[in-house]
Amino acid sequence: MRLRVGPEDAGARLDAFLAGPLGSRARAQRLIDDGAVRVDGVVVPKRHKLGAEETVTVDLPPEPELATDAEAAPAPFAVRYEDADLLVVDKPAGVVVHPARGHRSGTLAQALAGVAAGGEEGRAGIVHRLDRDTSGLLVVARSPAAHRALKAALHERAITREYLALVEGRPPARTGTIDAPIGRDRRHRTRMSTDTDDPRDAVTHFAVEEALAQTTLLRVRLETGRTHQIRAHLQAIGHPVAGDPEYGTPGRLGLERQFLHAARLRFAQPSTGVEVDVASPLPDDLRAALERARSERR
Repeated sequence: MRLRVGPEDAGARLDAFLAGPLGSRARAQRLIDDGAVRVDGVVVPKRHKLGAEETVTVDLPPEPELATDAEAAPAPFAVRYEDADLLVVDKPAGVVVHPARGHRSGTLAQALAGVAAGGEEGRAGIVHRLDRDTSGLLVVARSPAAHRALKAALHERAITREYLALVEGRPPARTGTIDAPIGRDRRHRTRMSTDTDDPRDAVTHFAVEEALAQTTLLRVRLETGRTHQIRAHLQAIGHPVAGDPEYGTPGRLGLERQFLHAARLRFAQPSTGVEVDVASPLPDDLRAALERARSERR
């Protein structure tokens, strides 16, 4: 895609300028973060202010070819809470939330088609996301109105999202807050980090649940929800998530993925205002790794 900046768009942010042609500002930001957008041949951050007569080029990836109902393997999930407006589902590790290149079938969004609604096409009312190999709770709207209300609550930080994370070593305090902007890492484009040209505010709170010989079980609460936020923040303070193949030590404690589980969601039901509070137990692989960690010696 090649676009010429007219006088009426001079001074606009790059991501805002591309929101219309690309369908959403979020999609524009993802492509900019991936280095697929250039202004006069130069990769620039999404906050770049455009000048008249500049040329914006976008390398568009091929659209994911969605599987038909007949060929899509159903993604497993459990329903932990359900009412007329929403579901809270428990996603196993290994399940991709949205269809994407390389994951055209077997996604959670496809499994929820017909029982959830709202948001962008193909996203089945899913309000927030989890990494493929992070297990746990997601809230899903059943109508466009509920989706708008839940997205607003997420933006206003009125949805409490708590995770359990087993980390290497032991933080110096029993509770803490990591307030450090993150973005796409300058050198490793698959990672998010504090070493970035395009930082976005990110705040993570943690508290020690159980101190072990070589690891620590933390309860982590997200204030913001950036990609890989917990994993990048914990790595930044020197305590990466156990088993994390991107930010820590793969295979630690026999893990085949990072020890990160979305264990609790708490929010106001959008129609009634009544508090919804849902918990998810640790899955078997993480419970087994935790037992191995408890048996380790200093």
